[in-house]
Amino acid sequence: MFAYGPLPPLMFGGMIAFLLIGFPVAFSLSAVGLLFGLFGIWTAHFSPDFLQALPFRFFGIMSNELLLAIPFFTFMGAILEKCGLAEDLLEGTGQLFGSVPGGIAYAVIVVGAILGAITGTVAASVIAMGVISLPVMIRYGYDMRLATGVIAASGTITQLIPPSLVLIVLADQLGRSVGDMYLGAIGPSMLQVLIFVLYIAILSFLRPGSMPPIPPEARTERGWPLIRRVLWGMVPSIVLIFLVLGTIFLGLATPTEAGAMGAVGAIGLAALHRRLSWTLIRQSMESTMRITSMVVFILIGSTCFSLVFQGMDGGRWIEHLLSQLPGGQVGFLIFVNVFIFFLAFFLDFFEIAFIVIPLLAPVAAKLDINLIWFGVLLCVNMQTSFMHPPFGFALFYLRGIAPKTVRSRDIYWGAIPWVGMQILLVVIVIMWPGSVTYWLGGQVQKDPAEVERSLRDLPSPLDGPGGLPGLDGPPKIE
Repeated sequence: MFAYGPLPPLMFGGMIAFLLIGFPVAFSLSAVGLLFGLFGIWTAHFSPDFLQALPFRFFGIMSNELLLAIPFFTFMGAILEKCGLAEDLLEGTGQLFGSVPGGIAYAVIVVGAILGAITGTVAASVIAMGVISLPVMIRYGYDMRLATGVIAASGTITQLIPPSLVLIVLADQLGRSVGDMYLGAIGPSMLQVLIFVLYIAILSFLRPGSMPPIPPEARTERGWPLIRRVLWGMVPSIVLIFLVLGTIFLGLATPTEAGAMGAVGAIGLAALHRRLSWTLIRQSMESTMRITSMVVFILIGSTCFSLVFQGMDGGRWIEHLLSQLPGGQVGFLIFVNVFIFFLAFFLDFFEIAFIVIPLLAPVAAKLDINLIWFGVLLCVNMQTSFMHPPFGFALFYLRGIAPKTVRSRDIYWGAIPWVGMQILLVVIVIMWPGSVTYWLGGQVQKDPAEVERSLRDLPSPLDGPGGLPGLDGPPKIE
C-alpha cells in the first residue's frame, strides 16, 4: 500500500473543478478517476492491480437488489403524481383550513408531507403543489415570498420522509438497513413538519395580512360532502403508505419487494380514481427510466473515482484530516455539516451521497458515531441542496411553472427563512440524538450486503501455513 502524497488532495480538487466547470457528474467522476489512475501508475503512486477490480465493481452495482427499490418507488410516485391525486388532496385540504389566516399554507405543508411519503421525489411534489396552489395564493393576496417559500420547502420534505430515495441511497453507501434508515427518519420528518407549521402559525398571528383566509364566497359549503372528498383522496393514499412502509418495518418485505408492491398499489389507486391510461403508464415509465439511469451512471462514475482514490490511500488522507479536528465527535460533526451545506450549493443530493458519504463514513465509524443517526443527520442537511439560492433545484422547478408575474427575486428571498428552519432541524438532531435513535428501538441492523462483504473478507481455511490459516498450532479448546 502506497503512502499518500499529493495525489489524493489533487484528485479531490480536480473532481470539484470538473463539476464546477459544468461537466456531467457521472462522466466527470469517471474521467478524473481514470486520469489520476494512469498518472498514479506512471508515478508509482497507484498499483495497476486495483483497476482489475473495476469490472467486478460495475457488476456488483448492476446486481445490487437494493437499488431496484429506486425505480419501483420512483414509478409509484410518478403514477400517483400524474393521476391528479395531488390536486384532489390540495383542493380538499385547502377548503378545510381555508377559513383561517394561512389556511392554504397549512394545506400545502400537510399535503407536501403526504405527497413526500407517496411520491419520494422533490420534483413531483414541488411541481404539483406549485401548479395547483400558487395561482390560488396569488388570487387571494398571499405575500409572494411566503407563497413561493412554503411551496418549495414543503416539496423538499420529500427527501426526509420515508420512502425517500435519499434514504435508500444513504443506506446503501453506509452499509446499513434501509428499514432502520426509514425508522430513524420518522422523528426528524415529524419535527420538520411541526417547525414549518409553527412558523406559519406565528407569522399568521404577527402578519395576518400576508396570508389572508379564503373569502367566504369562495369557500365550499362545509359538511359531509366536502369531508368525503378529502377522505376519498387521502385515505387510500395513507393506506398504501402504511402498507408499503409497514411491511418494511415489520420485516415482512425487503425495500425492493415493498417498492414493487407500492408500484402495483399506485396503479390500483389510479384505476380506483378512474384515471388509469396507457398514456399515464408510458409517461411514468419514461420519468422512472430517466431518474434510474441518472442514478446508475452517477454510481458507476463514483465507483471508478473511489476505487482510484482509495488505491492512492485517499481514504487514509481523509481520515487523518478529519480525525485530527479539534473537538472530537462534535468538531467532526460541525465541520462535516458546514462542508455539506456549502457543497450543496453546487451538487445535488445524489452526487453528495455517492461522492462524499463513502469518504466520511469510515471516519464517523472510527469516532464511534451511530451511522444510522449520522445518515439521517446528513439527509436533513442535504434538504438544503434543493433550497439554496440561486442553484436550488426546487427553486428551478418552481420558477419553471410559476406565472411570469412572479419575480425570481421573490422566489429566492422567499426560500431563505425555510433554509434557516432546515438548519435549525440539523442543530436539533445533533443536540437531541434521541429524535432519531428512539424509533430504532435499540436494534440497528446491518445491511445484508455489508455482512456478505465482511464474510468474503475472512481468510480461507486453505490459506494458512500447512493449509490452515492463522493457526500456528492446534486450536485451543476452552
